[in-house]
Amino acid sequence: MEFKTYHFDELTPRQIQAMYKLRVAIFVVEQNCPYQEVDDTDLTALHLFGTDAEGQLVAYARLMQEHGNQARFGRVIVSEAARGHGSGQRLVQTAIDQIQKLWPDTTQINIQGQFYLDKFYRSFGLVPVSDVYLEDGIPHQDMVLKLTPSQTK
Repeated sequence: MEFKTYHFDELTPRQIQAMYKLRVAIFVVEQNCPYQEVDDTDLTALHLFGTDAEGQLVAYARLMQEHGNQARFGRVIVSEAARGHGSGQRLVQTAIDQIQKLWPDTTQINIQGQFYLDKFYRSFGLVPVSDVYLEDGIPHQDMVLKLTPSQTK
């Protein structure tokens, strides 16, 4: 899988369509969760695309810089066809690496992780900082990854 990060204005119409198609297929249809999936954050976030050998979008995450040397990633997805082969691990590690590269002063990465992925996110050093809560009817928890100076690039 090849990863590349884009600003929204760098995306082609076909890339935007592929991004929204994958996000809606998973977050709205597969998870049976009607909500406003497309939002204004897309305009300012960076979009991490993971493509297969044919150039098809199979993994995606959205990266956002926050106040106080913090950053966030979200909308973490892997297509159904690409699951079970380590794509999710590569996607999250690449998201963390990209945040550190793009914003080297970042001292904390925040996520709102779906609770069923608790152990998965913990494997990257993320720790829960909230109780489990419902977000659009799905159990989530806030998690953070503290970065030490030796971790920043």
